[in-house]
Amino acid sequence: MFTSFTSIARWLPLALLLPTAPDLRAQTTVRITAVPAATPAAENLYLAGSFNDWTPGSPTHALTRQADGAYTLTLPASLTGPVEFKFTRGSWASVETDAKGQDVANRRQTLSGAPTTLSFTIAGWKDLTGTGPTPCQSTALQPNVRVISEAFAMPQLGRTRRIWVYLPNDYATAPTKRYPVLYLHDGQNVFDACTSFSGEWGVDETLSQLQAQGLDATGSLVVAIDNGGAERLNELSPWNNPQYGGGQGDQYVDFMVQTLKPYIDANYRTLTGREFTGVAGSSMGGLISTYAALKYPLVYGRVGVFSPAFWFAEQPLFTYLRQHPPRPDTRFYFVAGATESATMAPLMRAMHDSLAKAGVPAGNLSLQAPADGQHAEWFWKREFAAAYQWLNQPAVVTAAGRRMSGLAFSAYPNPTRNRLTLLLPAEVRGSARLEIVDARGRTVRREKLRSGAVLDVSGLAAGVYQLHVTAGALQGWQALVKE
Repeated sequence: MFTSFTSIARWLPLALLLPTAPDLRAQTTVRITAVPAATPAAENLYLAGSFNDWTPGSPTHALTRQADGAYTLTLPASLTGPVEFKFTRGSWASVETDAKGQDVANRRQTLSGAPTTLSFTIAGWKDLTGTGPTPCQSTALQPNVRVISEAFAMPQLGRTRRIWVYLPNDYATAPTKRYPVLYLHDGQNVFDACTSFSGEWGVDETLSQLQAQGLDATGSLVVAIDNGGAERLNELSPWNNPQYGGGQGDQYVDFMVQTLKPYIDANYRTLTGREFTGVAGSSMGGLISTYAALKYPLVYGRVGVFSPAFWFAEQPLFTYLRQHPPRPDTRFYFVAGATESATMAPLMRAMHDSLAKAGVPAGNLSLQAPADGQHAEWFWKREFAAAYQWLNQPAVVTAAGRRMSGLAFSAYPNPTRNRLTLLLPAEVRGSARLEIVDARGRTVRREKLRSGAVLDVSGLAAGVYQLHVTAGALQGWQALVKE
């Protein structure tokens, strides 16, 4: 994820986060001596940093307002060593900024254990910059980027979420063209500096520039899902970490596949097959992207994993991989700084090697560990273009390394009750062979269809099927849900 959501610093014992008894040794006091005039007097201020997994509204790290107007917080004496942090008013939407409302770097301090008072001033708040002389100016590329909904329903979680979409440069001028789709987590930092808190990825500018330069002939839709703030760690791990939470990742990936993807495929011109559907994210987003590809191999064929927080659920994740081997034709791109933490690069390498051992050929695996890489938006922004271009290459489908382009078809609606429409690419002049395979591997329907044909599937029993479409040397796969 982002700099401000960086995984807990590996040099700090986990027990420091939740001390169970008072510590009478020397302590560090954090003191804020001045805040912007627009700061609401009734709101609390919080410290979020590497010592509390960057939780923006942790009650344990709330500052107390003093009679002189200052805010103070005494840290546990056992908290020593280098730390990074920011101040918030309880969420990343209200994180501190400079006086012009621009993002500021993480504050850094080395705590020695000696009695110390650290004094700070806050120049601005992200959500209050409109009250100053220089309101935050959106950097989302218009008209390519739009918000689908500020409160998109997540029935699997009983919540709502803001969802963004990026449309390729030629989306409006090529009305018959259909596009691959890349799903990204932590949507606040994907397109717009005004919604980010430590810089944006600039995905919209990067993709539009690649298209303008002729380096991305197909273009892609990008769907970005905002993180849930206080629920972020819960949603981005299928397994509970005793110190930090987690455990709602199953519902989150189910939401993406069962609710969000059907909406996107129904409302935008997408290529619905797995070969043209990707998922990517950083930190916890890297963890959940890897899991999503293992749980839904017929949905995702491309996986971008940036600085993954595999440490959060190391044992259950690797166990799940052994129990749910990946499809060999899934492409995985891994990238993290070589020295981001003591475990980052080793665990990323271990996942890469485990996927190879499980049958993913070397041509479908990329592992990058730049020496200067950091757990930060600027790094992921820099690495995004290379990851995107690599993931868009055809998958290796034989032991000899032969690549095969996927069949760029669309089959919708999905889920469906009665009818299924099949669209084929223009280069397929005749018909394609369509097979529907049930959960036991049995072919239950076999048809030859031309583009635009509508297939009656009302006779199929409710359940999940594999849709396999072949045209000459091209083939594609998709999960099909029959209601």
